[in-house]
Amino acid sequence: MTGTDSIEGMPEPLVDVTVAVHSAARPIHRIVGSILDGTAAPVRVNVVVHNMDRAPIERNLAGYLHDQRLRLLELRDGIASPAGPLNHGLAHSTAPFVSVAGSDDEFAPGAIDSWLSVQRATSAEVVLARIALADGRTDPYPPVRRGRRMRDLDPCKDRLSYRSAPLGLVDRARHGELRFTPGLASGEDLDYTGALWFTSSAIAYDLDGPPYVIHDDATDRVTRAPRSVAADFGFLDAVEHSSWFTALDAGARRAVVVKYLRMHVFDAIHARIGDEELLREHRDDLVALVARLRRLSPEAFALLSRADAAVLAALAEQQLDAHRLRALLQARQSYRSIRAVVPANPLLVLDSQAPLRTLFAGARAMSAPRR
Repeated sequence: MTGTDSIEGMPEPLVDVTVAVHSAARPIHRIVGSILDGTAAPVRVNVVVHNMDRAPIERNLAGYLHDQRLRLLELRDGIASPAGPLNHGLAHSTAPFVSVAGSDDEFAPGAIDSWLSVQRATSAEVVLARIALADGRTDPYPPVRRGRRMRDLDPCKDRLSYRSAPLGLVDRARHGELRFTPGLASGEDLDYTGALWFTSSAIAYDLDGPPYVIHDDATDRVTRAPRSVAADFGFLDAVEHSSWFTALDAGARRAVVVKYLRMHVFDAIHARIGDEELLREHRDDLVALVARLRRLSPEAFALLSRADAAVLAALAEQQLDAHRLRALLQARQSYRSIRAVVPANPLLVLDSQAPLRTLFAGARAMSAPRR
């Protein structure tokens, strides 16, 4: 099926999966085949052809074009953002559960069936997929309690903010109105997933099931200079003014903001550290970003490691020393060092959001044996 909204003669789908594709070079046949060939439950795959001609995508999917569980949709919005086609697919979804997938990736055989089984057993509104990385290891995010928590997940205790992508199942009746933040080239999923983690009544994690498999073999990736800091952190406008974030208490805000600091802010510094001129050009904006996050949650900064705090202090110095900043960035990743695991406030060393417990939980999830 390539354009209609019903599946004539087929069971109504239990899951609508949206896959956005913007390039003929993407291995779209792999992700589509993994779903259609590897799922026993009624499923529909919505491939959204974004800002391009559909003919090469049809050629890539030649073996599946007559499968009634496949639907090709088109979106030409002229915007280089994955949010548009993902939202387009969600808007056309009618199944009880929705899911999204990257055009480079694939589902292990039986993954969707396993997620549905977990959902039936737990009545969860969201079921998180286990993610297998390109090297075969399990992705450590989110670093759930003791690295093994699978039912009744708590957004703070199980550090759900560390899972940015909504990979798995989402109950459409409960969360069908949620959309990715339009227009963003990155971070479009952070407001969406924040709403999932902090407004769902039940969240489960299929940590023992067949995984969602991340691949890194796309042939059409290009290296680009970093965007502006404002572009990198455009998601903050949506998050800061969202109903889910404004309703959070101080502890929950702390959990969200400390993740933004550890993951996004330090990634933004790393992306610019190799070019001293670029770093100096963006330094004031990075310092302003840190100040903005401090206003959102002053408490989050006490949970940063001493090594993290040293990086931010060096970034803010009037005389920026790029060489020293590089050394400090390297030191924050030396996890055998006390400074890398003890927070700025040492009394918080055993806090659930502190470096030690977060790193330990992630390591256990990554190394645990799977069925």
